[in-house]
Amino acid sequence: MNDEIEKEQEFEEWLNLLDENKFSVLKQEMNEEYPANIAEFFEEVPKKKRLFLFRLLTKDNAAETFSFMASDVQEDIVNSITDNEVRSIVDELSMDDAVDFLGEMPANLISKILKNTSDDKRKIINQFLNYPEDSAGSLMTIEFVQFHENSTVAKAMEQIRKTGVDKETIYSCYVVDKSRVLVGMVSLRTIILSGDDTLVSDIMEDDVIYVQTLDDQEEVAALFKKYNLIALPVVDNEKRLVGIITVDDIVDVIEEETTEDIEKMSALVPSDDEYLKTGVGKLAKNRIIWLLVLMISGTFSSAIISGYQSVLESSVILASFIPILMDTGGNAGSQASTLIIRGMAVGEIGLKDIFLVIWKEIRVGVICGITLAAVNFLRLMIFSHATTFVNLTVSLSICVTVILSKAIGCVLPMGAKKLKIDPAIMAGPLITTIVDSVSLIVFFNFAKVFVLRN
Repeated sequence: MNDEIEKEQEFEEWLNLLDENKFSVLKQEMNEEYPANIAEFFEEVPKKKRLFLFRLLTKDNAAETFSFMASDVQEDIVNSITDNEVRSIVDELSMDDAVDFLGEMPANLISKILKNTSDDKRKIINQFLNYPEDSAGSLMTIEFVQFHENSTVAKAMEQIRKTGVDKETIYSCYVVDKSRVLVGMVSLRTIILSGDDTLVSDIMEDDVIYVQTLDDQEEVAALFKKYNLIALPVVDNEKRLVGIITVDDIVDVIEEETTEDIEKMSALVPSDDEYLKTGVGKLAKNRIIWLLVLMISGTFSSAIISGYQSVLESSVILASFIPILMDTGGNAGSQASTLIIRGMAVGEIGLKDIFLVIWKEIRVGVICGITLAAVNFLRLMIFSHATTFVNLTVSLSICVTVILSKAIGCVLPMGAKKLKIDPAIMAGPLITTIVDSVSLIVFFNFAKVFVLRN
């Protein structure tokens, strides 16, 4: 909290320096700040002043700050600067940052940027842009350290000193054979602690964890978490080393995937845009599709109620208990689905565990259902004017509904996973809609037994 206040005060001070034309002081202070914080400052600056401030940054700071900027600020800067400045920024950006940046830009700007990029870098960028958006290939960088398996430690250290400054990381180094096939990995610590004449192949780890270019980014993130990695090699179909993915990129992936799951669980069409920068029309479009689906699916509940009209007419008070029954069932189902979706996302639960999960949720449902039913029956007997049979009907319906809702809440996400559908879709509103229909059927059938016959 204090850091945020200090940052706001610093931004206010910079704006004052800008207004007072104290550019030399402002230039010195900005270039001494972290690039990520400078990028955040550009969000606060009026558009017409961004270009001037950007030109106060040193060449290195400008490129790094640019990599942290929001896509709309980047677009604004690129639209304003000269071709030479574009070339300078792209040349200074790491390969994965350059690809991420281009992936957010309109086609006309991409053409301008690529036109002002060296032939070699343009070729590599185009190759990256052809990988599927959520694949390992789209995340990787080619700026890594690799050695030939016959290299000595002395030669490896010399290579690190010459090229390490331009690499994404030098702590994890990779070993390839003459065909560039990945054969091992060696840490900088191991290299430093080994003798100069030692062969890299003698100190490397040959059991290397790697991914292929087309592997999904969620699978990549799971490997980082499971093995506590800081970098992960990426290979092609022939197991030739083509790049690496670093942990800073995976942090972004985890944020994206979590946001996407939350949106799907809330019946929203996922969007990469920031809320305040998204138009009202687009926000409505992202919501209305699922609202229409859920509204139409809600007609099943209406049809069930219409089908049991005679039961309601015989005991009108039953209608007053429908909301509490449906709400309880929906909440119970959402609880189960949330835990199961989270468990599958972090690798704690697999499809092979489906029967264990169902059995566990049924037992949980029995405990929760009996507890809720008992409390509800006692509450109704004290405060309700309904008959004992009506109170019993409602309480038993709650018990059975909770058990069934827990089972449905775990089966649907796992079924979606089996069908290659995102399990997050089977959560929240959708499960509630399904559970509503089930709870009404249970309720009216109990009413037939306990109310109509008594």
